[in-house]
Amino acid sequence: MPEPRARAALPSRRHVETACLLGPALIVLALLFVVPLARLFSLAFTDPAGPFATFGVLAESAVYRQVMWNTFVVAIVVTALCTLLAWPVAYVLSRLDGVWFGLALYGVLFPFWISVLVRTFSWMLLLERNGPINRLLMATGITDSPLALLFNNVGVLVGMIHILLPYMILPLYGAMVRIDRRLLLASDGLGASLVDTFRRIYLPLCLPGLAGGATFVFLLSLGFFITPALLGGSNAITLSMLIASFVNDRLAWSLAAAGSLALLAIVLVLMALAARLLPIERGLFAR
Repeated sequence: MPEPRARAALPSRRHVETACLLGPALIVLALLFVVPLARLFSLAFTDPAGPFATFGVLAESAVYRQVMWNTFVVAIVVTALCTLLAWPVAYVLSRLDGVWFGLALYGVLFPFWISVLVRTFSWMLLLERNGPINRLLMATGITDSPLALLFNNVGVLVGMIHILLPYMILPLYGAMVRIDRRLLLASDGLGASLVDTFRRIYLPLCLPGLAGGATFVFLLSLGFFITPALLGGSNAITLSMLIASFVNDRLAWSLAAAGSLALLAIVLVLMALAARLLPIERGLFAR
């Protein structure tokens, strides 16, 4: 009799131990993240003009619509360019072995060890009118005068792509390295051209990693703040910059809360669509 009781008590003891281990972290998360976030979102519905007045102001504002459009355009362009740049890098990584693979992977991961703020300030020095990039372009005769590479969408794209490119490379590499090379050899042996092999075999097998990386980069691009604020300035305002302006310049907390809630809703909808079309674990880890 005591043995079955001991076995029955074992799961409950494990549950208690698990709750004790997770309890402190959950309490800290609730107090420092969930409660302030709930308070922020509640401000969106406390406007004296009505609970949904702030959302109406944002919907009727041509400036807000333009900023939203610019944010989505920047995110789409960054995702597309990251895909084009990450594909050959991920392919080379999937074919390397030994020391060369370690060096190449180190080059991809090294930017993670440098602060985003430091990298953004570095690009400000590189892209300024008298910076090394403009001096090189004029020295080689490509341009006669310095190009406007800073405080516009060009600088924003360059800085964001540099920061987000590894997030596209790693999922693509994870998908490519798991492709059975015998499938490609079989396709070649059956007389398929390189284009047909790529279109019918290689690309479909890479789609989970491609979709996962693209989703990750796009969602991160929507909420970027430091890089657009420093490299784009007032000429390339994004939604996160507008929300910060509501708080710092206008002290319009209700508008900032409404804009934050709208951004969160967009991200959640996109994540739900991505999870429905492609499982998250396949998209990010390409099993």
